Amino acid sequence: MQSPADILKGIWTSAGGDQAALERVRLTGEEPQIPSSFRVAVAGQTTIAAAGLAAAEIWRLRSGKTQDVHVDMRHAVAECRSERYLRLDDKPPPPAWDAIAGVYRTGDNRFVRCHTNFPHHRDAVCKVLGCKAERDEVQAALMHWKGEDFETAAYAAGGVVALMRSYDEWSALPQARALAQLPLISIEKIGEAAPKPWPQGSSKGSSNNDRPLSGLRVLDLSRVIAGPVAGRTLAAHGADVLLVSGPELPAIDWLTIDTGRGKLTTFIELKSETGRAQLRELLEDADIFSQGYRPRALAALGFSPEDAAKINPGIVYVTLSAYGHTGPWAERRGFDSLVQTTSGFNHAEGRAAGLEGPKELPAQMLDHATGYLMAFGAMMAKARQARAGGSWHVRVSLAQTGRWLWNLGRLDGGLNTPDLTGAAVHTAFIESMPSGFGMLKAVRHSALLSTTPAQWSRPAMPLGSHPAQWPVPS
Repeated sequence: MQSPADILKGIWTSAGGDQAALERVRLTGEEPQIPSSFRVAVAGQTTIAAAGLAAAEIWRLRSGKTQDVHVDMRHAVAECRSERYLRLDDKPPPPAWDAIAGVYRTGDNRFVRCHTNFPHHRDAVCKVLGCKAERDEVQAALMHWKGEDFETAAYAAGGVVALMRSYDEWSALPQARALAQLPLISIEKIGEAAPKPWPQGSSKGSSNNDRPLSGLRVLDLSRVIAGPVAGRTLAAHGADVLLVSGPELPAIDWLTIDTGRGKLTTFIELKSETGRAQLRELLEDADIFSQGYRPRALAALGFSPEDAAKINPGIVYVTLSAYGHTGPWAERRGFDSLVQTTSGFNHAEGRAAGLEGPKELPAQMLDHATGYLMAFGAMMAKARQARAGGSWHVRVSLAQTGRWLWNLGRLDGGLNTPDLTGAAVHTAFIESMPSGFGMLKAVRHSALLSTTPAQWSRPAMPLGSHPAQWPVPS
């Protein structure tokens, strides 16, 4: 199996990174760290290290000075489960899942997973099944369905569900074959533009002087985990990140708090022309546009990658999808838990544990690793833009990150590893900070840069707390 250093080298060089920079990275810790037959800990460590090294490389480009990057594996895996260690006024998180979310058996003796944390997704499942939102009723109704038929019908109705497939079953699907032709991260030039000089200084109130991403402006249009983690990472390295949401959009409060550290947050109604005009105005002055909405949703509103490149030549546009941008599932909605289920992870973990049914990975690692890869890709594309010009499109997907994780190999006996306890994390990796919700205790960023330590200089705030404008440069 590849070492963590070799895995990082593969990520780094695939995006055009200079191999010499790898000499300034130190990766510590041994796997496994948490119970899994997959290399989840090293996946977290190497994606976080890639993003940290990209920030250090931008610092070198801007200042002429190099710095070292250190990522400890245990700290990294704790950060990849940051939502479970968050404390608000010393209170732990509420239950992570809706009452009817989870795994069910179907009439053909298969297993399906329903993701119902958003009300409209829950309603879609119940509409297809013709039942109330109660576990017993959902299970009884599913005994009249074949698993794949229900998966298809639920998606058609606007729901998000996944049939549990083995890795071989998944690999035989056209979607898996389409992913096999794609890189882990796609960085493509989508327009001509002059190189943009690095900004001078930082914005008022950001405390981001002398940071790799000082003065860079990031529009963050994302929800749940992967996209918000990318924005949180860019904020940790000094970017002005403005999270754009809408008052009518459902959100998961605990994730909003955890991933909102370091960000400004505003409401814009994109279904109105006034709102679209506001976003266009923000986009004109942005450096990075990062979005995780359903494929084509923003394009229909005039904010496709090509639209963005016309509005702001030189933009770096980052797209997150569930199943990749090509293949028959390119338009399919999805979340980490569903991609795990349908692409073989839950089946493989279950078999490794001696179970008939699915077993989840011990972290939402597809989400978290993809979030760090998004931030990494955004920074590498921005460095290209500053050097050679152009507008750039960065694409990542949960399923492609899953394919990469699977190909890292398996750990014999990995499921016998003692789990990382909350007490151990709170002893070693937690910092306290005020927020717009109360006093937070949260996992510190695990990429330690020797000259420009990562930090979140803005507190997490309730959605919509700030005006739809960029902070004034100091």
